[in-house]
Amino acid sequence: MEPPERTPDAPQSQTNRSQSNSAIQTEVVSPNRTPDSSWAPDHGRRVTLEEYWEKWYENPYPDLDVSYEWNNGILEAKPLHNARQIGLCNWFLTLLHRYVETFDHTSLINLETGFILKIEDESDPSGERVQVRKPDIGVILNSNPVSWGALDQRHFAGVCDMVVEAVSDSTLVEVLRDTEEKKRDYALGGVKEYYILDPDGERMRFYALAPDGEYEEIPPDANGVILSNVLAGLQFRVDDLQRKPRLVALALDEVYSEYVIPEHHVAVTRADAEAAARRQAEERVEQAEAQAATEAAARRQAEEQVKALEAKLARLSNGSA
Repeated sequence: MEPPERTPDAPQSQTNRSQSNSAIQTEVVSPNRTPDSSWAPDHGRRVTLEEYWEKWYENPYPDLDVSYEWNNGILEAKPLHNARQIGLCNWFLTLLHRYVETFDHTSLINLETGFILKIEDESDPSGERVQVRKPDIGVILNSNPVSWGALDQRHFAGVCDMVVEAVSDSTLVEVLRDTEEKKRDYALGGVKEYYILDPDGERMRFYALAPDGEYEEIPPDANGVILSNVLAGLQFRVDDLQRKPRLVALALDEVYSEYVIPEHHVAVTRADAEAAARRQAEERVEQAEAQAATEAAARRQAEEQVKALEAKLARLSNGSA
């Protein structure tokens, strides 16, 4: 392995950032907060975009579990997630899979698939910064101006409509990358919604792009439910991101039943309705049988009364004779 060509703290101190980001930049590049990149030997290497596609987009080292994003000429290693972060991200991905399967107007990317982000930046000689980001989950609407899904596509050349990242929190640098840098750049690049998942809940945030080009936080409604502006019908309880209920439970929950296995909800509802109808029919039969028994008892009583009267009249007739 050839020694990497590095630039000091390059992923956080790119020279093409605008002055408005200097406060964040200063915070990130503190030497005491530099992440351990021994597992990613090329973190910070300067390469061209062509070199990135050729060698670095896919992991060049079979013995290392590392994936690189490209930030305007600098390789940035994607931090590794812990078990809780993976579990939360997988649960939310499953939720999105059910949404896609139900409505069929959206595609998802993950598994280290990248998309291209272009950001206007007057401080850059080219007038823009270019990034290749590999989101934990990317959502692409069928209405997106850039097509996705061809067999020869290994990355998305457009901008995802929604991006979901599980916060990386092993160092402050990684926290700021997800909660500040990526948040800022995704907004500038036109990502319509940005969700940050955090198993601890402290940094859990859901953002929608406002008309001014900045993110506004999506507040939960009175029942603690987040409603997506991009994916019509997608809604979920914030608390469920901690509990991670099973799909069969979500399918019967009114918050999720429209898109999480709606057939199951319909089947259960139909079965419940049929069971209720059977109970009502049985109750009607029981009521009819009880009514018939009552009427039969009344007839027997009337017949006995008639017989008693006839016997009495017979006795009276015999006495008068």
